[in-house]
Amino acid sequence: MTMRGWRLGVVAVLAAICVSGPGRPEVIRTASDLGPLPADRYDFTPQDYQRSQRASALLDRQCMQRRGHPDFPLDPRDPSDPFVMTAVSTDYGALDLATARRWGYGWDPATSQDFRPKGRRMTNAEYADFPACNAESNRRLMRGIDLKRDWLYASTRAIEVDKAVKRDPRLRAAWAVWSRCVAEQGFTRYTDPVAAYTDSAWQRGSDGNTRHTQRERATAAADVTCKRRHHTAEVWHAARARNQAVDIARHRDRYAAGLQALQTYRSNIADVLRKIG
Repeated sequence: MTMRGWRLGVVAVLAAICVSGPGRPEVIRTASDLGPLPADRYDFTPQDYQRSQRASALLDRQCMQRRGHPDFPLDPRDPSDPFVMTAVSTDYGALDLATARRWGYGWDPATSQDFRPKGRRMTNAEYADFPACNAESNRRLMRGIDLKRDWLYASTRAIEVDKAVKRDPRLRAAWAVWSRCVAEQGFTRYTDPVAAYTDSAWQRGSDGNTRHTQRERATAAADVTCKRRHHTAEVWHAARARNQAVDIARHRDRYAAGLQALQTYRSNIADVLRKIG
C-alpha cells in the first residue's frame, strides 16, 4: 500500500485545458481517468499483483504438501484473523463525489470482506511451517533479480519525485486555489488534499476506516467539488508527469535495469503458472 503566484481566471482555465488529454472523461472519478504517467511502465501493476499472488499460493501449497500437509488450501486464513486494511484513496485524495457524500474519507465496511482469504483456517501445525514455505516461494519468484539494485527502482525514485512534485509552483498554486474554495464553503483551510484526507478529526479506526460523520462527508464532498471546479487533479497529474519524465531522463540506465528486473519477475511468475497453475 505509497502517500501527500499563479493568477486566477484565464491562466487557470488555460492550464486546465493544457493538462486535459484526448479521450479523458469530462468528470474525473478515479485516478485512471487521468491517464497514464511516464513511470507507470516501470512499476508493479494490479495485474502483476494478482498473478504473483496466484503463483505464490501455488508454490506455497506445493511446499506445504512436501512438508506433510496434503490438503493445504490455496487461500488460507490465519488461525486468528488479523485486521484487514482496505486502501481506497488515490494519489490525488478523494475524487468520486458519490463516494465522498456517502462515506467521506472512508469506505463501505463491507468492502473489507472482499480482501479476506476465502480458504479455511490454517491449523497450528500448518501455521508453523507456512513462513518457511512462503520465503521459499518468494525466492523462486525473485530468481535472477538484484533486489538491492534493481527491484522496483521506480518505486524507490517515486519518493524523491514526489518531493519535487510538491515543490512544483503550478501545483502549489492549484492547491492554494483548491484550499480557498474548500474554506469558502465553511470548512477547514487545508494546505492540500492529502491534509484533508488524513485529518485526525476523522478518527480512523484500527482498520483505517473513518466514522463517516456528517462533517467528514460534507468536507469530502466540498473537497471533490472544488477539485472538479478548478481541475486540481488534472494540474496535479500534469506535475507528476513532468517530474517523472525529467527523472527518467536523468536516470535512464537505472530505470531500464529496473524494468528488466520487473520483466524477469513477470517471466518467473509466468513459468510457475505454466508449470503448476
